[in-house]
Amino acid sequence: MINQEQPLDQVQRIVEAVNGCTPLLIMPHNDPDPDAVAGSLGLQYLLAQTIGVESVIGFNGIIGRAENKALLDYLGRPLTPMTHLDQHEFMAVALVDTQPGAGNNMLPPHAQVAVVIDHHPWREATAEARFADVRIEAGSTAAILTEYLRAAELPVPRQLATALFYGIKTDTMGLTRQASPLDADAYLFLQPLIDTDALIEIERAQVPLDYFKSLDAALRATKIYDRVAVSYIGVMTYPDLAAELADTLLRLEGVDWVICTGVFEDKLILSVRTRSRQGGAGRLAQAVVGQQGTAGGHGAMAGGQIVLNGGDPRVLAHQLSRRALRHLSIPLKTTSKRLI
Repeated sequence: MINQEQPLDQVQRIVEAVNGCTPLLIMPHNDPDPDAVAGSLGLQYLLAQTIGVESVIGFNGIIGRAENKALLDYLGRPLTPMTHLDQHEFMAVALVDTQPGAGNNMLPPHAQVAVVIDHHPWREATAEARFADVRIEAGSTAAILTEYLRAAELPVPRQLATALFYGIKTDTMGLTRQASPLDADAYLFLQPLIDTDALIEIERAQVPLDYFKSLDAALRATKIYDRVAVSYIGVMTYPDLAAELADTLLRLEGVDWVICTGVFEDKLILSVRTRSRQGGAGRLAQAVVGQQGTAGGHGAMAGGQIVLNGGDPRVLAHQLSRRALRHLSIPLKTTSKRLI
């Protein structure tokens, strides 16, 4: 869905959508990544500076990746767990980097959705929002918010600029993965404004010992089917570990696809990565998960989750990997080889 409105017109429509909605709840997707965090902060700043709307950024899940924790520490921990908030106190909700019906947020039924800003495939329920800007051609939500701030002629504080820059960088792998002209323009605009020393510390954040144990388990469990790497890493200490390890496995020479699964609490978490120029990671994740859970994503990266309900996660992970191979037209009789 390509938005044809001028950025300043979009800012005005956002203002109209939230006018009188103080306090506003801004909600990124569960287990928010840097793009979701930065986009939420960008919207909060935009509304505070233009019409003085008070807002709270509430999130569900866990922020476990070391770099993401370091980013939040640098920003002064501006996100509040939803368990600490009473949703009835808020006049309306703004969704950032997610949409109603996506299955990856805690939007309560019948909530008043004032704003939706996202770059994932359009969801029908999004049409009910007072304002929606969903740009599937964009590589990041942070780039969309940067465009708004520039249109409103607002100065971008150093911390916010650093967060927005990092959000674009991580979601597009430094403009090498599904980056649009919008992402490139925002990236270049923000670069002179960022806190370079802080960004270096964020990107080099130290990881716990459990990360290396999980990495070892993932490498030992990985099987290669033709050009597809499949790994079940077992119980995870945080939900985005599957995505983190999938990113690592995608660097393996000769691999075009990675399907990584792991267990967090009562769910089997799926992460899909591809370096195929045709993309299709989102379609693969949805085909693999089907009606058993929720899934979505972009051309190059996607994810999903299935509630286990007492089932054996190893068996389910094996079923998902077979569906993935079938979807990719890899014969199931293809002999696998272990990475280690």
